[in-house]
Amino acid sequence: MAQKLLMIAAGGTGGHMFPAQALAEAMLRRGWRVKLSTDARGARYTGGFPHSTEITQVSSATFARGGVLSKALVAPKLAAGVLGAAWSMQRDRPDAVVGFGGYPSIPALAAATLLGLPRMIHEQNGVLGRVNRIFARRVAQVACGVWPTELPPGAVGVHVGNPVRAAVLARAGAGYIAPGDYPMSILVIGGSQGARILSDVVPEAIAALPPEMLRNIRVSHQARDEDGVRVAAFYAGHGIDADVQPFFNDVPARMSEAQLVICRAGASTIADLTVIGRPSILIPYAVAAGDHQTANARGLVEADAAILIPEKRLDVASLSEQITAVLSNPKAALQMSVAALGVGMPDATERLVALVETLSAARPEKESA
Repeated sequence: MAQKLLMIAAGGTGGHMFPAQALAEAMLRRGWRVKLSTDARGARYTGGFPHSTEITQVSSATFARGGVLSKALVAPKLAAGVLGAAWSMQRDRPDAVVGFGGYPSIPALAAATLLGLPRMIHEQNGVLGRVNRIFARRVAQVACGVWPTELPPGAVGVHVGNPVRAAVLARAGAGYIAPGDYPMSILVIGGSQGARILSDVVPEAIAALPPEMLRNIRVSHQARDEDGVRVAAFYAGHGIDADVQPFFNDVPARMSEAQLVICRAGASTIADLTVIGRPSILIPYAVAAGDHQTANARGLVEADAAILIPEKRLDVASLSEQITAVLSNPKAALQMSVAALGVGMPDATERLVALVETLSAARPEKESA
């Protein structure tokens, strides 16, 4: 029996590439060949992919960046990418094509559409990205990382969750120590590059906590390089035990030790919170495309696992009040932790794998016509 081939199309950001990597690892373990189609920007994230992944760089471009000349070249670049992908797929036909969003996924998905190959997409956020919106009605199904996801009429959505890395799965459902009169940890993260507004507001909000609570607080705060010194100085000046870094390599460990997480509502962060199970205060990024971070947060908020504060309403007093509300009520904090686990899907990768295997069993449209 011939070895099956999966073509993964993704690129642009880690948000697209990390779940693609999780699927690649799983399919390779099942004996499939795996090809990754991306562009030069997406190729920066391929270091974590298994060495047996066949990586192909395609011609791609976006209308969202660059001047008039750059935008004028977008269509020819995409056309070249589609033709190249179609030629490659004619010679080495994939049994399934899965897109994870980002402009680099256009050539492979468009070529698969032209050739009638079995195809699907995975959307990490609660609102479809631009590219996934284009293909949502042209694929067998949209595997949704967040539920509900806003889909166009005619698109078929299946809730599978967002795959998480092995370090998160290793702490799935880690025991939660409810807040009390002993050392308590607060984790502050704002995406891979931090968030300035969190560095502006969170330290003051923590410093404003009741003294009997503050004496037990220790903070892990992810701050941008340009904000780190002042944030660390503020904590130190107020006698608060804080570890301030531009990037934490051990977020899963810190999250599992935290009594409370204060963060943005990116899809990966939401997935981590629901797999590990931690109370959170979510401040969605105000200018995220389609306000997708608010959509990402919806499931946790509706389950009473998180408190949402819109960025425009974020201030020191309101945030300090919400932190106090969580850390002064052990029973409620524990319930939030349990509720977060209730929305989690630690088997997201396995669900994706099942969809791919079912998809590959379907005969290509042009062969069955």
